[in-house]
Amino acid sequence: MEMAKKPFLYPFIYLKSMIRKAYKYRIYPNTEQKIFFAKCFGCVRFFYNKSLSDMNDIFKERQEFKNITPASYKEDYPFLKEVDSLALSNAQLNRNAAFKAFFRHQNSFPKYKSKRNDQSYTTNNQKGSVKFSSNNRYISIPKCKRIRIKKHRDFIGIIKSVTISKTCDEKYYISLLTETDIKALIPVDKAIGLDLGIKDLIIDSNGKKYKNHKYLTKSQNKLAKEQRKLSHMLVGSSNRNKQRIKIARIYRKINNQRNDYLHKLSKHIINENQVICVEDLKVNKMTKDNDYNKSMMDASMSRLLTMLAYKASWYGRTIVKVPPHYASSQLCSSCGYKNSITKNLSIRKWTCPKCGSIHDRDINAANNILSKGIEILTKDGTHPDSLFMLGSLESSSKKPPLL
Repeated sequence: MEMAKKPFLYPFIYLKSMIRKAYKYRIYPNTEQKIFFAKCFGCVRFFYNKSLSDMNDIFKERQEFKNITPASYKEDYPFLKEVDSLALSNAQLNRNAAFKAFFRHQNSFPKYKSKRNDQSYTTNNQKGSVKFSSNNRYISIPKCKRIRIKKHRDFIGIIKSVTISKTCDEKYYISLLTETDIKALIPVDKAIGLDLGIKDLIIDSNGKKYKNHKYLTKSQNKLAKEQRKLSHMLVGSSNRNKQRIKIARIYRKINNQRNDYLHKLSKHIINENQVICVEDLKVNKMTKDNDYNKSMMDASMSRLLTMLAYKASWYGRTIVKVPPHYASSQLCSSCGYKNSITKNLSIRKWTCPKCGSIHDRDINAANNILSKGIEILTKDGTHPDSLFMLGSLESSSKKPPLL
């Protein structure tokens, strides 16, 4: 039975799904509001660290974990009553989530919060306690009214919670977590394999290469110059604090540049393809085991994969993870011959001894990743999330079930 050349589109693909999406805005608190935020940041950090320490002590003594609540500390530490109680409750939830991730072997043991890093606290929107002014220039949150805000774009959905944050360069932001419905993109009959690298961030199976801009490397000389100035300044002085903020702004710009590029790149890939096949890279381990850890961290491969994953779930696309032990760089994408010589990373182009095909190392790897991803998808029939049928796939009588 021949397969249709065009994808068969099921009507349910146009249904909307409920997601939670965050919108981040710059805010400009006055002096009184800054003092209130500083109290909230400090109390949240104090409760998190104090409860984490007490839970560790209880576990050592009794071999059990006790869920410590903010109410148990308010008598001994009355300053906790001055801040938003929901901020402390959310800190408790965050601590419990950190423990669950640790016990599931998804993360390391929970760490203490430091006042030298970015500060934040989260509160909830209860009965309209979070609201904008009529001119959209001010926002009110629990226990803090009329905060000046730069609302550069409208948000869609119902506000569930807000997070106030202060960065190391002394800037304040508010993130609105909204619950909204999002419409899946129209399915396309395209699949692509992606090989991640350092020289080029992405090499796809179509032969296209996306540049790795290396934002940290480009700013390295400027950072070194400013950090040398910082090292000669007296600890605790006003000039040292000004220089610290200057360095933090350089790092913030690097982060913003990287995020902007990765968001645009990931959205472009999601828009153009229905199935995206990638290697299931263990980036954390890779950065520890080789000499390219700084370049790999500058590329932010893990962040890119995360963006592709959640945007695919939003817009009805499919991400296929190819096992990391799959020898994508050693196999000939034309005949399947395995050439162990290509383990040497200095070999960028090679000729297959069996079929004579000339391969670019990265493009060949991307083609192999695509082939392996399609194999994984079609092993048990067409994947229900793919919502399309490729003419190049093997024929299958099994149709994707209606969800």
